[in-house]
Amino acid sequence: MSDTNVSALSALSTVQEVSANNIANVNTDGFKASSVVLESGPGDQGVEVAAIRESSTPGSMIDGVETSNTDIGREMVGMIATGRAFEANTTFIRASEEMTGHLLNMIV
Repeated sequence: MSDTNVSALSALSTVQEVSANNIANVNTDGFKASSVVLESGPGDQGVEVAAIRESSTPGSMIDGVETSNTDIGREMVGMIATGRAFEANTTFIRASEEMTGHLLNMIV
């Protein structure tokens, strides 16, 4: 199994968790959506979470109350892209494990 892919899965899980939290709080007055900043892992291998940042953009004002600034459309598109990246990394891990299994069967 590739450490690069495992680090990517971990980082992508954090991205999904933050997006899910943003969506869960879309109706919470004054809620500020967060986003995840990713960076290359050690030795430029893999990816890791550099920071989780809260948006400073104000939400809409309704009857003098600031609403959540969560953009559902942006969150959903981001979750779809993150899901596809997660699938790609798990596919690579699965293929790598299958190849290792075939090699071991050839040796034994």
